[in-house]
Amino acid sequence: MLGYEVVLVLALSLGASGLYALLDLLKGLIATSVPLAQQSTTLYAPAAPQAWLDISYQVLDIATELAPVLLVAYLLVRSGESVADIGIDGSSPSSDTGWGVGLALFVGLIGLGGLFAAKALGINRDLIVGAGANRWWDVVLLVFQAAGTAIAEEVIVCGYLLHRFRQLGWNPYVALVVAALVRGSYHLYQGFGGGLANVVLGLFFGTLYQRRGRLWPLLLAHFLIDAVAFVGYVELARRVSWLP
Repeated sequence: MLGYEVVLVLALSLGASGLYALLDLLKGLIATSVPLAQQSTTLYAPAAPQAWLDISYQVLDIATELAPVLLVAYLLVRSGESVADIGIDGSSPSSDTGWGVGLALFVGLIGLGGLFAAKALGINRDLIVGAGANRWWDVVLLVFQAAGTAIAEEVIVCGYLLHRFRQLGWNPYVALVVAALVRGSYHLYQGFGGGLANVVLGLFFGTLYQRRGRLWPLLLAHFLIDAVAFVGYVELARRVSWLP
């Protein structure tokens, strides 16, 4: 039953996103003569010119992204557990915060270099964040989008998957690789570089989780990386021309 549960959770969340991302990449490679490096993909663009409608769209988007996280929490409770069993509790806030900030700095700097390298090698699309975002609420929504993405990815792909794989008796190395491949799959819309980089990130984060059993530092690091990247892109894109 746990195996079926895992399949259904992935089918309703990031597993399905991975399949869509794969098809999107294949479409870009097959259905057009434009090289991958000359293609672009847009994240979190404003959905409507009216403030109330744009905010409604984006809040709904964040809510639907977090719905599978609530499902995971519910399933854990139904099985006699809680989110504390996947490393979400308040037992060591200082340590978790320190680890999270340190990981954000370390991974963020390496990830930025990897992004430029992938673009230079022609294996990534241009990433455009918040195209047309120039209103005061756009930055606020981008920060909330970063939080939603960090929570959904780390809770489902790192905490929940590795926890359930362990309960299913999987070899920890096999579990780690499978979880990392899932993480990489739903980033394939960026190109091969984005997929590969996130497989490596999945191996790194997954190893830390397997050894320490703490999810908070990974959540915080992911949020800080995305929030700085999203807001930084919107602010810099209007002033520089070297962003990929």
